[in-house]
Amino acid sequence: MTTRDGLARALVDLQELAERLRRDCPWDREQTARTIVPHTVEEAYEVADAALAGDDAKLLDELGDLLFQVFFLSLLLEERGLGDLAAVARGIQEKLVRRHPHVFGEAQVDSAGAVKKRWEELKTEQEGREGIFHHVPETLPALLLAQKVQRRAATIGFEYPNLAGAFADLDDEVEELRAEPSGDELGDVLFACVNAARHLGVDPELELRETSRRFVARVERAAELAAEEGQEFARLPLEEQDRWFDAAKERERSAG
Repeated sequence: MTTRDGLARALVDLQELAERLRRDCPWDREQTARTIVPHTVEEAYEVADAALAGDDAKLLDELGDLLFQVFFLSLLLEERGLGDLAAVARGIQEKLVRRHPHVFGEAQVDSAGAVKKRWEELKTEQEGREGIFHHVPETLPALLLAQKVQRRAATIGFEYPNLAGAFADLDDEVEELRAEPSGDELGDVLFACVNAARHLGVDPELELRETSRRFVARVERAAELAAEEGQEFARLPLEEQDRWFDAAKERERSAG
């Protein structure tokens, strides 16, 4: 366990490093919030990738990269007299205390779902946020954006009451896509899939990433199995590729 003194020293050292890079490195001197944010987003994805892969060593490293982004962006705020790292830390601490009255106050909640619902209500009540879809960044990844706007709509009761309703809506959207294949109808299907994921209690972004990872692994394994029989997977007809793909899935199930 890191001691408080050790943690404080490490964070101060990182702050001093950020300040020196800003002062002495030509590249760092030229950066603005606009030019840094793409790197921040990239680092956040790399953290997510390491966490989902269960690679703790990589997660430790990538968290450091993301943490530095916070320090650097805070330094840019400080230069403009609009805040600093201490203000960032105090702000998030106060916000978390404010949004957890069941921990730091007398409120009672009985489930994680109730906590999330109350979280949205508190943002409106305490922070003066107006409108159903307040503070929803349109730059979010599409699945996350859909999930977030659906959650906001749910806070006022505008959602299907159960999984059966979400599935029925998904069936309807798929039928409409079959009847009129188009980008708009496909978007409706994807939106309905996100809604079904919410009712299942799973994150569609994480599930799609895992499915993509599993697909890549199976195709690569199928190619290996074909190669063991002297066949080049990429040159095989689809029926043969499917056969090897099914074999790869069976090997995966047997190994699991």
